[in-house]
Amino acid sequence: MTLRKHIGILGGSFNPVHIGHTLLAEYLVQFTDIDEVWLMLSPQNPLKEVAKSDRASDFDRMAMLEIAARNSRGLKVCGIELTMPRPSYTIDSLSRLASLHPDCDFSLIIGSDNWQIFDKWKEHERLISDFHPIIYPRPDYPVDKDSLPCGVRMTDAPTFLISSTFIRSAIAGGHDMTNFLPWGVYEYIDHYKLYTGTE
Repeated sequence: MTLRKHIGILGGSFNPVHIGHTLLAEYLVQFTDIDEVWLMLSPQNPLKEVAKSDRASDFDRMAMLEIAARNSRGLKVCGIELTMPRPSYTIDSLSRLASLHPDCDFSLIIGSDNWQIFDKWKEHERLISDFHPIIYPRPDYPVDKDSLPCGVRMTDAPTFLISSTFIRSAIAGGHDMTNFLPWGVYEYIDHYKLYTGTE
């Protein structure tokens, strides 16, 4: 009998991926029942607009994710949304993954900030029933654990006051972000002059 894998799906624009993303994923693999975390690149978030000048290409963001996942057994990269219609809807992506990997159970990983607007997500009730969201804490977005619906749980993952917006702004300002990014990612950004306004 083959054991089913429990896969956590952490979606995002990863523009760029930073240590907050990878440390969260590592925590979930090390300290919960999640076997692997797949970093699912979202080419276009229907609830979030980013200026075109601030967005690296799908190719570059995917390449940075691949670099970030190289040194971890528990992290994998998922580019399924690059093959689907845009804007990307999480329910469609997870349904596709579930059909492609019938031997896996998938859970959606979201921040507490997104949980507060979860009712705006497409088919959010089916996301809860079929993909049992795991919520991680974000500063200033408290969650009452006792009020969570059946199938939704909160994890006590450490919080990180870091964002891709901060990283992009710092790089544009000439700061060295080596230690704020997974090993090798800043070298990629620097080599291709991403987020400097000169690429």
